[in-house]
Amino acid sequence: MGVLDRFEKGVENVMQGAFAKTFKSGVKPVEIAGAVRRECDARAAAVDRSRTVVPNEYSVSLSTTDHESIEQWGADVLARELEDALRDHAERQRYSFVGGVKVEFKLDESLSTGRLAVRSKSTRGPVAPVTSQDHNSRYPLLDIDGERYYLTGEMTVIGRGSEADIVVDDTGVSRQHCRFEVTEQGTILTDLGSTNGTLVEGQRITEVTLVDGNAVQVGRTAIMYWDGLPVDEDL
Repeated sequence: MGVLDRFEKGVENVMQGAFAKTFKSGVKPVEIAGAVRRECDARAAAVDRSRTVVPNEYSVSLSTTDHESIEQWGADVLARELEDALRDHAERQRYSFVGGVKVEFKLDESLSTGRLAVRSKSTRGPVAPVTSQDHNSRYPLLDIDGERYYLTGEMTVIGRGSEADIVVDDTGVSRQHCRFEVTEQGTILTDLGSTNGTLVEGQRITEVTLVDGNAVQVGRTAIMYWDGLPVDEDL
């Protein structure tokens, strides 16, 4: 199965069973997936020899009928499936994002049933998912239980609450547990008054400047920290 087929097939899989009855006519999720993937590929921009950046935010406009169908079935669920498919597609194509991947649906009453429009943009956030084995970036990198993120903003909060920049599903982690602050002198890790504390190399800290390869522990969650490699310039 080709790369493009895998992208759309991944979203189509969520249509199995009773959910398929919702989409008897109009736009199908696999068609939305195809449109989002084409927008991603069309907007790919080579920053340098080893890095190609694609938009990380996608807005899908739908007709009144199609928008109602998406809402009835579960817009949030479909959006998450599309976001996962985009991250997988970017990994295979060695694309990079400058911020977190987001897909949203909007109502456009001027569209007829079965028609859709996709718009995208790159919005820098406090973190960006790592989508390639090549880590040649000036940004510091976190590995959180196998999920990797670049620290693209000045400050990144990790916690269990939805207000955190990186949300960790761990009852031992406070809603806003700790903060990574990227400075010219290095990355400063600060505990935000968490209940169970923040450990670096097994030692409880209040604030510390991290060094390459530090192991951080919050609750039951393991975090590895690496310094970024410098590049001449970024977007």
